Amino acid sequence: MTDSELIQEILSGNLALFRQLLERHQAQVFRTCIGFVHSKEDADDLTQEVFIQAYQSLASFKGDSEFSTWLYRIAVNRSLNHVRERQKKSIFDRLDSFFTREKDVQFFSDSAMEENPEQQFIHNEEREMITKALDKLPEKQRVAMVLSKYDDMSQREIANVLNTTEGAVEALLQRAKITLRKDLAQLYHRYKRQ
Repeated sequence: MTDSELIQEILSGNLALFRQLLERHQAQVFRTCIGFVHSKEDADDLTQEVFIQAYQSLASFKGDSEFSTWLYRIAVNRSLNHVRERQKKSIFDRLDSFFTREKDVQFFSDSAMEENPEQQFIHNEEREMITKALDKLPEKQRVAMVLSKYDDMSQREIANVLNTTEGAVEALLQRAKITLRKDLAQLYHRYKRQ
């Protein structure tokens, strides 16, 4: 069944079919969320929240876009709200989060476990630099970059999620790449001086 057919059946009362929608889109929603929050635990929680909101709002889905596009919009908004709330936390909460986050995050590579301690340290430092640089991007650039790199979405798909043109998405991605290169170079030089 297509997403549209599943939605019609769900809205007609066959609520058990929502599980098929969840299973079909769960991995993509999770990748979107982790691209913003960098924590498996937070991304798991956000993924659940996205599907709860989608379930509760399914009747308002008009079908003007693909279901997946609608779902990505929910995931992006939930993730951005989470990041904003997290930034409002006190310094003590942020420090606690920082020290526990390393245990949870392992989304760049499973090969890190096979590396020697020095390689693991370098890998973790690089991951931290990339995360910091990504978090500093302006919101629209960060959204475009996360959808492009974490979800491997085309510019057309990203344009649908952001309600903009493909040209605007291309410009966002180009500006994001320039900013990331600059920020990563600065972070790298600062790291090398330590």
